Amino acid sequence: MAQAVRQPTRPPGDDLTKRGGGVVSDRVFWLLTLGAGLLILAILALILYTTLRGAWPVFGAEGLNFFTSSRWVPNDPDGTGPRTEEFGALAYIYGTVIVSIIAMLIAVPLSVGIALFLTELAPPRVRAVAVTVLDLLAAIPSVVFGLWGILVLAQAILPAYRFAHNTVGRVPVLGALFGEPRNSGLTFMTAGIIVACMITPIVTSITREVFATVPTADKQAALALGATRWEMIRGAVFPHSFGGVVGAVMLGLGRALGETIAISLVIGSSVQIVPNLFESGHALPAVIVQQWNESSGTYQAALLACGVLLFVVTVLINYAAQVIVRRAERRMRGATA
Repeated sequence: MAQAVRQPTRPPGDDLTKRGGGVVSDRVFWLLTLGAGLLILAILALILYTTLRGAWPVFGAEGLNFFTSSRWVPNDPDGTGPRTEEFGALAYIYGTVIVSIIAMLIAVPLSVGIALFLTELAPPRVRAVAVTVLDLLAAIPSVVFGLWGILVLAQAILPAYRFAHNTVGRVPVLGALFGEPRNSGLTFMTAGIIVACMITPIVTSITREVFATVPTADKQAALALGATRWEMIRGAVFPHSFGGVVGAVMLGLGRALGETIAISLVIGSSVQIVPNLFESGHALPAVIVQQWNESSGTYQAALLACGVLLFVVTVLINYAAQVIVRRAERRMRGATA
């Protein structure tokens, strides 16, 4: 006997009209998300265009001298001669880079270590308390960190600066980096420490969430094969979460590059390029916030140019991070193939 061909039955409530409605909803959702993404790009392009147009007079007046000179003279210093203007942002660029490097060297290892401890070693009660504290630290305003730095840290850390100078001051390279500390304590190093305190909770929170996404089966498989805990972390946790950790580091670096109030309070506001990390300096965001109210004309254009430079550097850093992550993912796929 030939068996009767059964027609597939639709589940109750499954109606073609409802399916069509679902397709329309998906289409509307896709258009909304696409529009949101394009809107963000349009806003960024508008910000870049507006600031670049405002900064163009100083680029026309100074040219490459804006990037290669450290002489920043809004007008005649003593007020006796004719008004002259000269704007070179190299000292501010140098200060921004130095403070960011110090902050990242302190914050990244500390953040990764805390995240590993919370995800792999900490008891549940300790983990809950530590996560709460990290969230509270991330919510503290930057001006509070700056005030703490200028009122407490700047003087409290001076003995450590002097000890480092007395210990390695005669070593050729280290002696230049850890030279005679400034008595005020307002230095590149102090600013870097303050920024590190600010970005550590952010980098730690994101890194901890990334580490928590590693499949438990992968970690258990590594341990079952005889790997130690560190070998399991190196072989299972780090490869799986590399992209997320790089993203967290780049987010922290962006915060370090753009910090204004805290850096302006503790860096010392000296326009100079010196290798001594215990000397005072200046930074791009700090000079913008300190001098904007008294600026006009080409002077204001120079401050806008500092903002354009920060914007471009941030975009380039994020693009470099994407390239690094893509290359690492390709290597991982090639190694597992």
